[in-house]
Amino acid sequence: MSNGIVRKTVAECFGTFLLVFGGCGSAVLSAAFPHLGIGFFGVSFAFGLTVLTGAYAFGPVSGGHFNPAVSLGLAVAGRFSWRDLPAYVAAQVVGAIAAAATLYVIASGQAGFSLAGGFAANGYGDHSPGGYGLIAALLIEVVLSAFFLLIILGATEKRVPAGFAPIAIGLALTLIHLISIPVTNTSVNPARSTGQALFVGSWAVGQLWLFWVAPLVGGAMGGVLHRGIFAER
Repeated sequence: MSNGIVRKTVAECFGTFLLVFGGCGSAVLSAAFPHLGIGFFGVSFAFGLTVLTGAYAFGPVSGGHFNPAVSLGLAVAGRFSWRDLPAYVAAQVVGAIAAAATLYVIASGQAGFSLAGGFAANGYGDHSPGGYGLIAALLIEVVLSAFFLLIILGATEKRVPAGFAPIAIGLALTLIHLISIPVTNTSVNPARSTGQALFVGSWAVGQLWLFWVAPLVGGAMGGVLHRGIFAER
């Protein structure tokens, strides 16, 4: 493995760690904190901030994907090397699991902590925050993942002023969470879902397939749509 890909995958690992620790950490530690809970809006904003800051910090090295669905969508759109895709996905999953492990150690330091609260894992049916079923969860994850890719690809076009893409992408992820937290707790990122599910176990691992399939399908759709319709010729 070349030094270049090593640097890129390390950056992806750190960036995904930041995304999961910041976003899921806000949900686990701060969302319902007595009297000062940040709620859905705060958690949504936290996820957006992690992507925005992470893209500025690590984007110059790796491109700032932090998400297997983003890496796949960029590859489909011709903006990323298929050869590097497995290494990126592996680094993203490792970063997400490391973040979930760190968050678990911190959260379990509080008296009365229990994973029964969900630990910010994604779910549908009985494990959807709003009680939404499988079809609703599948559809919203596919649609929002596709639009997320369209926003990423559009914001990083050469025609767009340089340096502003992370702002648009961070705000897009904030919006995505504002829409879909009640439905699935918002994934649009298989790595993020994997880290939390491994610690919750049982139902979260059993439902994890959807939070790989739907974001990857949506990401690929976004890549196809951008390349076929919106890309600069």
